[in-house]
Amino acid sequence: QVRLVESGGGLIQPGGSLRLSCVASGFIFGATAMNWYRQAPGKERELVATITSDGANTHYGDSVKGRFIISRDNAKKTLYLQMNSLKAEDTAVYYCNAPYMGAWGQGTQVTVSL
Repeated sequence: QVRLVESGGGLIQPGGSLRLSCVASGFIFGATAMNWYRQAPGKERELVATITSDGANTHYGDSVKGRFIISRDNAKKTLYLQMNSLKAEDTAVYYCNAPYMGAWGQGTQVTVSL
């Protein structure tokens, strides 16, 4: 059974940092590209970052470029999102996605507020 489990969200002040994790199981993690998405209240789900199966190439949405870093540890079957210089507009539920498996995690809430 394909499963993605996110963790690491929480309440953080503007300018702070958080690292999200996503542990995968049920498929060959190291063979597939992975994504992070986010969805803020009342807005459509937005692609935040993408990483290739070997981690060699990444792509970021314009709103997070230069602040967020996507990475992966294939030996641990874990995807990461390092979020720096957080802003109020980064507040959203963040989802891990395995696009070729059609799989989504349950999401983890990130709230950026004083």
